Amino acid sequence: MLSAIFLGCCALFFAVYKVYGGWMERRLDAMDERLTPAHTLRDGVDYEPAPDAVVFGHHFSSIAGAGPIVGPITAALVFGWGPALLWIVLGVIFIGGVQDYTSMMASLRNKGQSLAQIGRTTMGPLTYRMFLLFILLVLLYVIMVFLDMTAATFAPVTLGRGEAGTDVSRIGGVVATASVFYILLALAFGRLLRRWKMSLRKATLLSLPLVFGGLWLGRVFPLSADVVPALFGADKYFWSLGLLAYCLAASVLPVWALLQPRDYLSSFLLYACLIGGTLGLIVGSFVGSTAIVWPAFKAWSSPTDGWIYPSLCVMIACGAVSGFHAILAAGTTSKQLNKESSAKRVGLGAMLVEAVLAILALATVMTLKDHPGTTPVAVFAAGLERFFQPLGISQGWVMSFAMLAVSTFVLTTLDSCTRLSRIILQELTGIDAKTVGHRVLTTLIVLALPALVVFRQIPGAGGTLMPAWKAIWPAFGATNQLMGAMALLMVHGWLRSQGKTAWFVFLPMVFMFVTTLLALGQIVWRNFAQGGSPLVGGLSLVLFALAVVVLADVAGRAWRRRA
Repeated sequence: MLSAIFLGCCALFFAVYKVYGGWMERRLDAMDERLTPAHTLRDGVDYEPAPDAVVFGHHFSSIAGAGPIVGPITAALVFGWGPALLWIVLGVIFIGGVQDYTSMMASLRNKGQSLAQIGRTTMGPLTYRMFLLFILLVLLYVIMVFLDMTAATFAPVTLGRGEAGTDVSRIGGVVATASVFYILLALAFGRLLRRWKMSLRKATLLSLPLVFGGLWLGRVFPLSADVVPALFGADKYFWSLGLLAYCLAASVLPVWALLQPRDYLSSFLLYACLIGGTLGLIVGSFVGSTAIVWPAFKAWSSPTDGWIYPSLCVMIACGAVSGFHAILAAGTTSKQLNKESSAKRVGLGAMLVEAVLAILALATVMTLKDHPGTTPVAVFAAGLERFFQPLGISQGWVMSFAMLAVSTFVLTTLDSCTRLSRIILQELTGIDAKTVGHRVLTTLIVLALPALVVFRQIPGAGGTLMPAWKAIWPAFGATNQLMGAMALLMVHGWLRSQGKTAWFVFLPMVFMFVTTLLALGQIVWRNFAQGGSPLVGGLSLVLFALAVVVLADVAGRAWRRRA
């Protein structure tokens, strides 16, 4: 039954890509005869054409952060897997896929500009800058959450034992070693392609065994507590400092030197995760190891999360719809596409594959007998271990591989988000990116606030001190998806200015504005009126106000033009 649901969703997504994707492509008049900004504005830093496989790997690795794992698992544990599955399928088809593809195409047609620049003609000068500030704050939200979360996955902490007794106490060190190795491998891979002019196929065949060899290296030489020094009294903070340095390098270096190759190589870990999980589901259906046990529906509301609507829709962001995708599509990916037809393969295709990952994560809950009482990441890793058991693969390797895959998801989102923030800040301040010094300065400004937050614990709900990512996470989904509503607003304005059909963007835009503003309003109320976190409540209130101002200004100007 579970394998039939999973394969049925995969078949549906493929049909959506061919039919609905083809319909949107025709409405947007995609033509390969038009040169993309990667060619017309090529600068070797941000604008750089690359093969579709490389750009797809970069884009998919960047959007597939912790969201498509944490969101579906959390929602299924609270409300049941049925509503979560329904939202993932409907969300990705009618909202997420539309947002990602149209945002990328809008940027392609506007010299690789950001969504704020594209919508500038529909806003006043002050509103335009407020929209840029809104985007920057959302991106800083992402950096703070994922920086702290990635450091936590690297820290040599005990995660418990696998379901079959597999010792995973040193798994943080394994993941850290493999991740450092991948950074060095990516630098070498970039030089193979750029300096030594090696073909992509040869470089991939040479590097791919090393990608999976990184897991073996991590198990042989884990960067555990006896190797890594503690900083400010915690091993995690050492990795926080190292990740800040990595983010600086990934933002400043040319895109071909680190960002493209690291994301491209890392994508093969994600593909292996998807393929292995799928094979495990299919084989397990014949031996009875993947039977659905968890209830399809559990409750209409939760004491901590509220009613199923809008909580479920913002709890599951990545995999259904995520505003970060739109920023990335119009921020870095559009500057790397070789031709216009690549936008459908990269934008819509990556979004649908991410939905497959979200359903795979959901499947790890569907086979649970009891509430695990652990983190969503641990649930995902343990679930993959169950799926791989019929394949006869060592359980210790599966647990390490699953945690490494999750760490890869998060780290690739983190580096892309830092680069995007640097680009937005340059747009906001007018500082150009032509010199290394300017890129370093703007990146340091971007990383200043995350650096102040991640080296300490901050108050969460009820004033309890907790890690930064855990305190900020409750409002992460709502603000992220509010960015999606804003992205659809910009795309709608662009389509109307071109005289093109826009209803397929307008309807999901209205739904997302209603859903996210309602969810943010509830978060603000809980954190101020019910003794929650002032940090989370304050950030949510500022983003709520900025979104309302931008929406009111754009709608008012559109009304006056028609009048």
